[in-house]
Amino acid sequence: MQSRLQTSPSPWLRTIAAAGALTLLLSASALLAQQPAGDEAGQQAFNNSCRTCHSVKEGDNRLGPNLSKIVGRKAGALPNYNYSQSMKEAGFVWDHDKLTRFMVKPDEVVSGNKMQPYGGVSAEEAAKVAAYLQAAGGQ
Repeated sequence: MQSRLQTSPSPWLRTIAAAGALTLLLSASALLAQQPAGDEAGQQAFNNSCRTCHSVKEGDNRLGPNLSKIVGRKAGALPNYNYSQSMKEAGFVWDHDKLTRFMVKPDEVVSGNKMQPYGGVSAEEAAKVAAYLQAAGGQ
């Protein structure tokens, strides 16, 4: 008796594969749909806690320096802003973690800095702002 080789998958196997592909597509769509909400929450947190003194527009320095492309930038190195001496000498590059910690307790990250957060910022809000700044800066 000869064995019969199947050249195409059985109908039930095709159905399972199609269902799996559909599940992956729907999951990816759901994840993408959630992303703008996170950006909106981060922007809202920035507006509530930072916008009075900072901008995300390059060259728009206010009471504080602009935060455009802050992630990956050396601390205290933005031209045309009068940083404190301690910020100029901080010697690190901003990343998500450092920004978050700085927003919550600035003096623990750079002692002698000029930033005094109005009313303080929770760690959760600071993390949202840092994520927003990272996304806004293209890093």
